[in-house]
Amino acid sequence: MEYVITDASVKSAIVFSGIFLWVGMLTGVWKYWQIRHSEQARAHYYVDIAHRSSLLYAPASLILAVLAYFSAWPEWLNLICVWLNLVFFTFSILSYVLHGLLQDTTNQFKTPHRLGKRHTLPNGLMTMAMFLLIVSELGASAVLLAGVIQRFWL
Repeated sequence: MEYVITDASVKSAIVFSGIFLWVGMLTGVWKYWQIRHSEQARAHYYVDIAHRSSLLYAPASLILAVLAYFSAWPEWLNLICVWLNLVFFTFSILSYVLHGLLQDTTNQFKTPHRLGKRHTLPNGLMTMAMFLLIVSELGASAVLLAGVIQRFWL
C-alpha cells in the first residue's frame, strides 16, 4: 500500500523530526566526548540540554505531523502552526548549542544574560523571546489540536 502525503505541514514536521533526531545523535557524541575528557566525567550543562532537547523535539515534531495530518483546518493554517513550533524548537536547540560551545553560562535566564565571555543580552530581549516562544508554541499546538477534535468529534 502506498501512502501519498501532499501537505507541506506534514512533510515539514516529518523532515524536522529526522533533523532533530540526527542533531540529538550528534550532540550525544559531543556530550560523550566531553564526559570522557572531563575530570568530573561530565559534559557542559548546555551540551547536555542540547542533546536531550533535540531528542525530545524529534518525537514532538512527529506528533505535530499527525495533528496536522488529521486537522480539519485548511493546509495554510496547519502549515503556519507547524512552522511556528519548528522555528522555536530550532531556535531553542541552536541557543543551547551556542551556550555549549561558548561555555558562557549554566543558566541562560540568570542576569546578566551572558553571550560569550564579554557580551550580554538585554533583559527585555530574553523576556520577549520567551513570551513569543510560549504564545507561539502553545497557541499553534492548541489550534492543531482543536482541528483534530473538530475532525473527530464535532
